[in-house]
Amino acid sequence: MLSRIIYCIAVLLATIAVILLALFSPQPYRKNPTPFLALSFYIRQPQVTGPKTNTVAPPPRAGALIFHHTLIEGPENTSRVVGKAQGFIIPVESFAHSAFNIIYLTIHTNEYSGSISIRANSLSHKEREVLSVVGGTGSFAFMRGLAVFALLDEAIYQIKLHLKFANGT
Repeated sequence: MLSRIIYCIAVLLATIAVILLALFSPQPYRKNPTPFLALSFYIRQPQVTGPKTNTVAPPPRAGALIFHHTLIEGPENTSRVVGKAQGFIIPVESFAHSAFNIIYLTIHTNEYSGSISIRANSLSHKEREVLSVVGGTGSFAFMRGLAVFALLDEAIYQIKLHLKFANGT
């Protein structure tokens, strides 16, 4: 009988402790108090110098687009490098929804450090492309949103990122 009373008291105390912890526990620490984040970076195409050669462009339905470029803060030649942009895109219709069609931005600034994954399965080679952000790591963990790629001139792309946490908080 005494053991049954002790058992009931222990269960009651444990239940009260769980309820009190749920009601009065502190909010988790968040590095970024706002759920939205807007960033802007630039990609400068490498300048090829040397004798001009005649090149033949591959057919539009052939091959894959593989690139590795640096991300910079501004459009100027002297802008600080803040990361890199890498991608592997298969522009063939049958691979339009392939998991390979991803652009990875790796960013290292004083405020942010991590990577962002951008789904690139709907490229139409326009001067302005709006693509989906499907995740990230580090400061960008679980981010979702939009990445707007705009061609400023023949050698510079601007990337505007409109990000939010996946759960909206």
